[in-house]
Amino acid sequence: MSLSKQAELDQIKADILKDNICLNLAESSTNLVFGDGNPDADLMFIGEAPGKNEDEQGLPFVGAAGKFLQEMLSQINLKREQVYITNIVKYRPPNNRDPLPEEKIAFLPYLERQRKVIQPLMVVTLGRHSMECFLPEMQISKVHGQPKRIKGQVYLPLFHPAAALYNGGMRQTLIDDFNSIPEILQLIRKGK
Repeated sequence: MSLSKQAELDQIKADILKDNICLNLAESSTNLVFGDGNPDADLMFIGEAPGKNEDEQGLPFVGAAGKFLQEMLSQINLKREQVYITNIVKYRPPNNRDPLPEEKIAFLPYLERQRKVIQPLMVVTLGRHSMECFLPEMQISKVHGQPKRIKGQVYLPLFHPAAALYNGGMRQTLIDDFNSIPEILQLIRKGK
């Protein structure tokens, strides 16, 4: 099955390029940062937008935040290759500014197609921008670490690893929230 899923993902990536999504961002970026990982993953991580390292390498979460994400994955006995990692916005915003609402809206249909191809048991949103796309009425400070089921899909809002790198208290909160992932997955599997 994976081959056809990978082919479908490749098609979505090709469509983003063909449809000239956020051309202004594309022109100021080195690479389209589409996604990385296992198309059959139970876990799909969604950040907000690529940073400098991601733009250079064409892969999501390869900078300092990515290293922290990888550390947390290994703490719950997962490898990066076992999960799927992407961002809402697939091009780096200039000077690492926050993605604009219209940029998120432009990429959302493609992200939704990615999610439908992968069919993860759980989508883990990393940061406020990512969470707001799926749980628009919620505040991350109040709901982080609490799984939410929307239209059959379970979402787990977490703080962004980058924010936790600069805030010691948030770092421990993120680690604690992250460590609940295996238990939540087990509950989803039982409930299926």
